[in-house]
Amino acid sequence: MSDDEFDGLVSDALDQVPAELTAEMSNVVILVEPRNDEDPHLLGLYAGVALTERTTDYAGFLPDTITIYRDAILGMCHTRAQVAHEVTVTVMHEIAHHFGIDDAWLHSNGWG
Repeated sequence: MSDDEFDGLVSDALDQVPAELTAEMSNVVILVEPRNDEDPHLLGLYAGVALTERTTDYAGFLPDTITIYRDAILGMCHTRAQVAHEVTVTVMHEIAHHFGIDDAWLHSNGWG
C-alpha cells in the first residue's frame, strides 16, 4: 500500500469522527509516521494534555499530537480491509485519549 493510500485511510477514519467531537478537539494535530523507534509494534500514540486535564492555565502549549504508525499497522494486516479497520480503530483510540478516555475503557469497549 502506498503512503498516499494509507494517508487516505487515516483521513477516512477522521471523517468518521462525529462532528460534535471534532468541534471539541483543541490544539491537536494528526501525524502519520513509519514506526515508533522506542516500540516498533506500537500502532498509534497520543502525546499531550488531555482535554479533561486542561485547566485555565493551559495556554501557549505546542499542539498535542496523535501519531499513527503506518509500518506497524501494515505489518499486522494482510488485506486492505484489515488495514482500513485497524487504522479506524487506532485513530479513534488515540482521539479518545485526547478526550481523557483511558486504555482500560477502550479495550473493554472494543477500541483496543
